[in-house]
Amino acid sequence: MTFSAPDGSRLVQDIEKAGFYPQLVTDVVRDSLDGRRPVSHLVQLETHFTNTELHRHITALVLAEDVLHITHVDDQQVDDAGAETVARVSTETVPISQIRSVTLSYAYHQPQNYTPGTPIMELNLAVSWTGTQQLELYPAMCEDPECQADHGYSGAAASEDVVMRISSEADGQDAVEGAREFARTLRRANVAPLTDSGAQLAQAPQHQGTARTETPAPRTRFGHRHNGRDTGRSS
Repeated sequence: MTFSAPDGSRLVQDIEKAGFYPQLVTDVVRDSLDGRRPVSHLVQLETHFTNTELHRHITALVLAEDVLHITHVDDQQVDDAGAETVARVSTETVPISQIRSVTLSYAYHQPQNYTPGTPIMELNLAVSWTGTQQLELYPAMCEDPECQADHGYSGAAASEDVVMRISSEADGQDAVEGAREFARTLRRANVAPLTDSGAQLAQAPQHQGTARTETPAPRTRFGHRHNGRDTGRSS
């Protein structure tokens, strides 16, 4: 399940819809945002099956003013009976200025029939900021079927910090379009700062005698900011 909203207004609701320890995830995100107002978000719940176990984990990407906040929560059974469970939480806050790339990969079904407006079948979003190298290795193959020599390994290295896959078949077309809009907002923010309403703000040269006014951000469920200070949080 994947949820998003272009202005961040449904962040709490989308975490609750995902249904994976919603109060815990909400509190962790709220604490990590530290009073910043959500501008756009992408929440994804994934489920994996093994022979005997069910694993779920949730990832929340929140663009909030001048940072991108990443929360990841999964759970782990610590006893054979499954009566004892531990939730493991990781968070990271990245200044938008440090984001190196926002990569979108698309897949279209039956491209020979493509027309403007054809829906995207699948979207992959990759956000990179630290240059972390993810290395995938596999045994190198030889073209000679009789060859028994060891040819070592070959593979590919990619610089990826967050990778998310959203498909219309699994998540719905609205989720795909929402993820694409989140990526667009993140790319725009990486080029120019965001105003409180989520729009771009051009950096014009400041001249003496020029007054600049700012409109306070509205109250949200993650707090109310006024003149750059957090004046309280509502629940």
